[in-house]
Amino acid sequence: MAESRASWSGHLSFILAAAASAIGLGNLWRFPYLAAQYGGGAFIAVYVALSLTLGFTLLVTEIAIGRKSRQSQLTAFSLLGGRRWAWVGILSTVVPFLISPYYAVIGGWVVKYLAHYAAAAATGAPAIADPSRYFDAFVASGVWPSVFMAFFIAMTIAIIMLGVKNGIEKVNAVMMPLLFLTALGLAVYIMFLPGAAAGIKYYLVPDFSRAGPGGLGKIFLGAMGQMFFSLSLAMGIMVTYGSYMRRDSSIPHAAVRIALADTFIAILSGFMVIPVVHAFAVSRGIDPETALKAGPGLLFKSLPEIFGTFGPVGNILALAFFSLVFFAALTSAISMSEACVAAICDYLGCRRRPAAFWFGVFCVLTGLMSALSMRTLSFVDSVVNCALMPVAAIGIALFAGWSHGPGAIMDELEAHGAKMRFSRAFSIALRYFAPLLVTAILVSEMCRVLGIGGWSI
Repeated sequence: MAESRASWSGHLSFILAAAASAIGLGNLWRFPYLAAQYGGGAFIAVYVALSLTLGFTLLVTEIAIGRKSRQSQLTAFSLLGGRRWAWVGILSTVVPFLISPYYAVIGGWVVKYLAHYAAAAATGAPAIADPSRYFDAFVASGVWPSVFMAFFIAMTIAIIMLGVKNGIEKVNAVMMPLLFLTALGLAVYIMFLPGAAAGIKYYLVPDFSRAGPGGLGKIFLGAMGQMFFSLSLAMGIMVTYGSYMRRDSSIPHAAVRIALADTFIAILSGFMVIPVVHAFAVSRGIDPETALKAGPGLLFKSLPEIFGTFGPVGNILALAFFSLVFFAALTSAISMSEACVAAICDYLGCRRRPAAFWFGVFCVLTGLMSALSMRTLSFVDSVVNCALMPVAAIGIALFAGWSHGPGAIMDELEAHGAKMRFSRAFSIALRYFAPLLVTAILVSEMCRVLGIGGWSI
């Protein structure tokens, strides 16, 4: 027997939940690296502009589809557009089903480091002697990454089982303020460290030469790709969260605040990461861009090594930083899992708790492949980010812009007296710019994977 549709208790609850979904691990390591690589302030300016235009357009569209249909992404598109659009819902559901297991593996790594630094800060233990070797040994062990992954999944599923109001909403009401305060505190502290000024200058001053040939085009594509993934678009999350939104809440009002919160944390992460990495790289004679290009290794190898140079206070800084990373990882995992569980409930008409339990079992079993093999994790990540998500986003834009129509989306956006400014520009962006620009992301990502020319980003 299906349960009645859940709903957020208020407008602020929805904003916190959606912002928590958008603010994830990509904000904390990928944005600083891309900003450093693609021209510093130039990248930031382009990113902000795209977030508040194209990002806003796709964000309000997904939320409107969810609220209008009162369904998760799996069934929303076929309900509103007929069976010929069911593929968009299916693809948007496949994405979080594939991401959730390997994201939990990375979440398990975060829990491991958080536990280590909590114990070190409490006992005054010395810093990790060789962070690179420590991480490689941990990942290669197989067993412990699997254990921490399962623990991370158990935490996520327990919150999902509690429901929208008692689980997701209450957790985000605590974690989001903690995330913002921790990020702000760390950024302010790091900005006043010796040598930080050079890193801040490197971060903020525009320098198109860093992007290499085709600089402006690569900056644009890099910023657009980061914006697209950062706002949790084409993952079913915003459709699902929109389906819980009250009719008297303003979608445009909420979307602006979600985009601003996500952008604020992304930019703030640069002030947390780049000054210390830049100062450390210069002191070791390493190119800062190379040091920032470490991917996940930036979080688990480079930064722990840097924190280790701060002496006793290093463990405290590391504990604060990995607490921040944990908040971001868990809140994003909750949103992805909720999109999957809601899809199961809507399609099968089953209750939340058994759906959440079996989804958790699925995540543990499939996550083992990524926990035991970094190559598997990287492969799944590439398939999802380079192909499935852009194709799903193109489908959403075509559905909303040409089949369902911008007018129908506008009706939902302006329900109960809400105001949507620049409606003509919104319609043009949804019909023309969104499909074309997301197609550009798809092409650039495929070029990156295949190593084709200067357009790979």
